[in-house]
Amino acid sequence: MSVVYVYNNGQVVPNNLPTINFGNRGHLYGDGVFESIRVINGKAINVDNHLIRLIEGAKALKMQVSETLTKEFLEQKIAELIHKSQLKEGAKCRVSLDRTPGGAYLPSSNDSQLYIDIQPVTKNFYELNSFGIEMDIYLDLKLEKSFLSKFKTKNGLKYVMAALYAQEKGLGDVFMSNDKGQVIETSNSNIFVVHNAVLYTPGIEDGCLAGTMRMQIINLAIANNIKVYECPIMPQNLLSADEIFLTNAIQGVRWVGGFRTKKYENTMSRRFVVLLNEFWDKTIGM
Repeated sequence: MSVVYVYNNGQVVPNNLPTINFGNRGHLYGDGVFESIRVINGKAINVDNHLIRLIEGAKALKMQVSETLTKEFLEQKIAELIHKSQLKEGAKCRVSLDRTPGGAYLPSSNDSQLYIDIQPVTKNFYELNSFGIEMDIYLDLKLEKSFLSKFKTKNGLKYVMAALYAQEKGLGDVFMSNDKGQVIETSNSNIFVVHNAVLYTPGIEDGCLAGTMRMQIINLAIANNIKVYECPIMPQNLLSADEIFLTNAIQGVRWVGGFRTKKYENTMSRRFVVLLNEFWDKTIGM
């Protein structure tokens, strides 16, 4: 892969050199929040919604966010990295706010630092996976609901362990549940269950991530007269579903082919991939 560039709190440096500073609290303590932003045709998409969640997450961690961090500023910095890295099609961008170095568990400052990295992806636009993902439920660790649940914090070990479990079992991903046994996420995605052409997705109040792609799918469903409800999802609901698909900002929509002995279709999944690409085609010109 050719050299790509990162933005480290005012400096742009190539990613084949050290790119984070000594004492970085995101590295040492997971003391930060981040967003994963998709790039299509060399343009970052949905930046405004990602920025809103990033700033809200930072404030929930009691971090101070610079007033210069606006949508225009963020788009400009991402565009600079895209241009300097010579990325003209699909890519993914990770935007982080870390508390400034200093202190141990008690920080010496609540100021924040901005870090942006970028790397190419193989697909320029959203495409549905050719083969359905095989899944099961990960039971070793539960997701706990808190005021941080809806944000992407750098405390991601539960998701790492879930992804490793899926790999060990030869699965594409695993469902993750809360202490009530409700299925709320996977190791990297929000969940949509389809039954009788109606969408069901776990509610934020159940402890799931407030995913930007989750919200876009809900908005697209409403705009296209597809009924969608936020409600608790139990394992038995997975077994009675006609279809299940997963959503995140980078991959868009992925359909689940099987859960244990249950097999699923992908009619609604295919429809939403088309709707997504049509939306961004009108917005940025794909």
